[in-house]
Amino acid sequence: MTAQPAVLPIPAAESADRAEPLSERATLALTGLYYLLAAVLVTWWLWRDPASRMVAGNYNDTDQMAWFFRYDATAIAHFRLPALVTAGMNAPQGVNLMWNTPMLLLGCVLAPVTLLAGAQTSLTIAMTIGFAGSALAMCVVLRHWRVSRPAAMLAGLVYGFSPALLHSAIGHYDLQFAVFLPLLVDAALRLLAGRVTPVRGGLRLGLLITAQLFVNEEMLFDTAVAGLLIAGVLFRTAWPGIRSRLLAAGRGFAVAFGVTLVIAGYPLWMQFHGPLPQSGSPFTLDFFKNDLSGLVVPSPLMLFRTSGSVAFASNFQGQLPEYLAYLGVPLIAVLLVGTVRFWRRPAVRACAVAWLVTEALSLGGTLLAAGHEYAHVKLPWYWVQSLPLLSSVIPDRFSIVADGAAAALLAFVIDAAVPVVRDRLPRSLGTGRKPLIAVMSCAALAVLPLVPRPLPPTDVTPLPPGWTAAFAALHLPADANVLVVPIPAATFTSPLRWQAQSGQPSAMVGGYYMGPAWNGHAYIDGDGTPPAGLYLNALWKYSAMSIPAGLSAQLPPDASLLAGKPVPVQVVSDTQMRAQLAAWHLSAIVAVTVPSSMLGKYLAVILGHPAVVTGDIMAWREP
Repeated sequence: MTAQPAVLPIPAAESADRAEPLSERATLALTGLYYLLAAVLVTWWLWRDPASRMVAGNYNDTDQMAWFFRYDATAIAHFRLPALVTAGMNAPQGVNLMWNTPMLLLGCVLAPVTLLAGAQTSLTIAMTIGFAGSALAMCVVLRHWRVSRPAAMLAGLVYGFSPALLHSAIGHYDLQFAVFLPLLVDAALRLLAGRVTPVRGGLRLGLLITAQLFVNEEMLFDTAVAGLLIAGVLFRTAWPGIRSRLLAAGRGFAVAFGVTLVIAGYPLWMQFHGPLPQSGSPFTLDFFKNDLSGLVVPSPLMLFRTSGSVAFASNFQGQLPEYLAYLGVPLIAVLLVGTVRFWRRPAVRACAVAWLVTEALSLGGTLLAAGHEYAHVKLPWYWVQSLPLLSSVIPDRFSIVADGAAAALLAFVIDAAVPVVRDRLPRSLGTGRKPLIAVMSCAALAVLPLVPRPLPPTDVTPLPPGWTAAFAALHLPADANVLVVPIPAATFTSPLRWQAQSGQPSAMVGGYYMGPAWNGHAYIDGDGTPPAGLYLNALWKYSAMSIPAGLSAQLPPDASLLAGKPVPVQVVSDTQMRAQLAAWHLSAIVAVTVPSSMLGKYLAVILGHPAVVTGDIMAWREP
């Protein structure tokens, strides 16, 4: 089989956009099935019990995402879309979902699954589709640009199962679902290259932009950066006639903007001008960035790793969910050599620039190498990281689009190398498919270090005994605002999991979210838990009998209610406690404790005899 030229051709008419032959569609369908099988293998341990198993290593974000999916499903069950500002968490103030990462699109699409089989099952499905769908999207895009089938299929594997997406699967479902990113770049390039009419291309691009907005806004920005880099290189060198098509392309982008505005205009307005506006980033600037050594040091999630590499990755300052840089020495070497050898080819040059620049951006503002900070070494991101909106961008996540550019670059290098190998092999070896097999074998060896292990599982926190019975006995109205003790916070999210599993309560004090503090600046958990809430949590945690038997074994090892430190808690008076309870406008208090515990005795003094005592639950109505 002769490889196709490694260029980005510009067909003369829109006919290139017509339906592909059945054989090509059948091949892509079969490829998608293979990708799905690979995705199931990677998530195999989760599928043994999808409703109660999650990827180990990030309880907090996974519990939060389960809560979001249950919130979406509850809205769909009532025949409405999820409200963008809700008091379901952080009552009575509420949370602006557009400043968070609820994955509204997938949450609504998978609402029937959530209602029937639970939020965790939906999350496992979303993760599996994220791996297989991302791989297939890259393969389809490369086939559109005339990459050979073997090269496109391998590139799909490299992107869809890249270390960046694999590590994002540790609780960062919105990052791991990277299906739309290659399609976005492809749609924009098609408009610029004149491969589609402005209306049709603009509609497609607008729908993709909107879809990604309701998955993760940050990755939309990162993808736009990569797309601009690719388009900029091709504009100067590969598309000499593009200036004559700029007007038509501009109309296409205007259509895309209009589609996005119609569908996502109101949500974006709610984000920037609606209730609970915020500014700045809740994260420490220049903390979540790649370690330069991380490009070549495999983590515990890789099949091929060493004890030393495992220790290095496990001690990464951003922890494993943010360990996104790894590509391995062989693949990096192949990409660099291929870039130098085939630099004159526009597709190679464009993908190489996008890969190298986004990799550089992922290193953050100052150099981090081998675990050591070199603050005097200023990197490109340093000069833009303080700009409005960019201060909210986490640089290490550029690795996801960098891996996409690397996968595409590998595909174009493979196709460029095949004719070179054919010309240099002896006549007896340079015929038929032998050159392609030789090049593909070398490429497969280069990506071999990226082969992942199945993701490690752990059980989700189960409902406390008596939880469902307690809420049934309380007979609370649909809009009841409930204080659950322990009060949920970013460092302890099990109450969110209980709410996601049971649908109760409908509104809860506290939570894990990004919200404005008193000064309007964005923080994790906004103003945080007030002193009275910290006091209740301390009573729950530090009393030997405040954690019901069997529940403590299910808590994650980092489930600290007080940021992991036994810090002194401000003692509040009974008057202050009652004042805070009144300020929360509660319909009920539900405490995961027993009457003989320190917390149970304290609440009985403050609130009187409980209305409900069942299992490990004590509850009071309208305190």
